[in-house]
Amino acid sequence: MAGEEINEDYPVEIHEYLSTFENSIGAVDEMLKTMMSVSRNELLQKLDPLEQAKVDLVSAYTLNSMFWVYLATQGVNPKEHPVKQELERIRVYMNRVKEITDKKKAGKLDKGAASRFVKNALWEPKPKHASKGANKGKSKK
Repeated sequence: MAGEEINEDYPVEIHEYLSTFENSIGAVDEMLKTMMSVSRNELLQKLDPLEQAKVDLVSAYTLNSMFWVYLATQGVNPKEHPVKQELERIRVYMNRVKEITDKKKAGKLDKGAASRFVKNALWEPKPKHASKGANKGKSKK
């Protein structure tokens, strides 16, 4: 914290946790400044629709998560607040986007190539008449 002074307003045991929390808040602040430095339209123009959806969902989830923390610091139980349903709704959409992404990554089956591969890999006995025809040309001595 500022100069690593230990304040007597809170127990000494949680000083390390508070220092870590303050560092985390600083990191979030830096990330937000970086995101806010680029206009949203400019950012979204560079992304495909699926990536745009991911950015929107992560932004909404982050904002609602921060509000969850704010409610907890104000003594309000966030589990009984509508923000819980909003977080669940966003999580459902995040899972849907993940499913779409996984489907895109999944290999596609080329049915024609697969059937040729299986057909050529299976053993087929030679026709009997073909072997007789090959022997006719040979003379026995």
